[in-house]
Amino acid sequence: MSRLAATLELLSELTRWPSVAGQLSAQRGLAAWLERWMVEQLNAAVIHPVATQHDEAPPLVHVRIDNGSDRSVVLYNMYDVMPADDAGWDVAPFIGGIVEWPELGQVFVGRGAENNKGPVAALLILLREMQHSQQLNFNIEILLEGEEEVGSGALRRYLAQQPCPIAPAEAVLFPSLCEYGGGAPRVYLGFTGLASGRLNVTGGDWGGPSSAIHASNAGWIANPAWRLVQALHAIAPAEHSGVLARSMPDDEANQLLASLAEQFSIHDELRFRRSQRLMIAGDTLSSLQTLLGSAVLTLAELHSDPPGGRGVIPFRASAELAFRIPPGFDQDTMIAAAQQRLAQPDLAGCELQLFDRYPGVRFSRHAPGVDALIASYQTLGAAPQIWPWAPGCAPAYAFAAVAPAFLIGGLGHGGNAHAVNEFVTLAGLERFQQSMSLWLTAFNDSAIGRVAPHQGNTAVHKNTRL
Repeated sequence: MSRLAATLELLSELTRWPSVAGQLSAQRGLAAWLERWMVEQLNAAVIHPVATQHDEAPPLVHVRIDNGSDRSVVLYNMYDVMPADDAGWDVAPFIGGIVEWPELGQVFVGRGAENNKGPVAALLILLREMQHSQQLNFNIEILLEGEEEVGSGALRRYLAQQPCPIAPAEAVLFPSLCEYGGGAPRVYLGFTGLASGRLNVTGGDWGGPSSAIHASNAGWIANPAWRLVQALHAIAPAEHSGVLARSMPDDEANQLLASLAEQFSIHDELRFRRSQRLMIAGDTLSSLQTLLGSAVLTLAELHSDPPGGRGVIPFRASAELAFRIPPGFDQDTMIAAAQQRLAQPDLAGCELQLFDRYPGVRFSRHAPGVDALIASYQTLGAAPQIWPWAPGCAPAYAFAAVAPAFLIGGLGHGGNAHAVNEFVTLAGLERFQQSMSLWLTAFNDSAIGRVAPHQGNTAVHKNTRL
């Protein structure tokens, strides 16, 4: 069986598990299946058995491939995916299959094809091939989690143990399809922090109802939904679209952004959006500075109880939200400021409930693994964009005690993550495996050497409140 055929077979198996948040049985089943596959196919040793994890969270999968070395590389990934139903899909999302698209040729369509079951399947088949042919002379730690889409809480608690269950390593890689939309791959030298939560407003002494009341009483009964709107505006004024504060990136970051601005197109970045209204003005460099230098409160969902009651005053209202805070900002201080404002008498009845949180992190351009990733792209004819940190969030901080760098990387074209007809091109799967092979074999060179783990450069200055 060819490498591609084996990859598609494994991807089909992973796709059939609806491993979305809330479907714990399917997540547990897939975690156990992946653990067993790696033991049987990679001769891996189980470090944190799925069968022993009985809490109400998706299990972590942690195995180790011991190649008799004192050097290690960590490969991190995820098996959870976003929800999906069959509407609009060319192939049922939790069955998956190959279709022919006019512009892209053969693609595999299924939930997780790009984010991130496609890369998981492709990497595991590549590792099996490289291990069987003894192409790697270092140890490999593999961590797969089922909560990446909801904050990585179990993973972060696991890695925070003392001693850490993973010994110091050369680097950590999150293998992914990084030729977004078929464009230039990106190398991120850091990640934005995330604090997810819910803002609750309930009736009570401040004048809100303790149960739903007919809307005809609106003239004299306070409405929790309006109090929710007031509270959101108080901590994140609507005219700034949720931006809490901005900073000017430091000199090192600005040098990278200046180079990035020469090849970056905002139009191309947004071409897959059906419509958008930019909240920024200025040239490409200033737009990138604004994007990366903005701490933002994002809103996902607004609710009221009872739901759908147009003729009533609800007794409770809530907002699902997240603080997305770049490295260099003090996450604790920013969240504390929001909590203090919500504690004022004019916002009585408002409570910010935090679910999980992790700070942003940066690391050096010359940290181990960065040059090897860039070289793997260039060898395959790709000119990477180098970003000082990602505008998106990832649990990079959890690995700060493990390695100097947490990289997301890999070539390959996929798309529609979190949306209908999520896909990866078949050519993209092969290109991904080629780039991963190059990156992994670079660590066979002992000249890379071990660098002591550190927290990286997190300096960002000139913070300004809005």
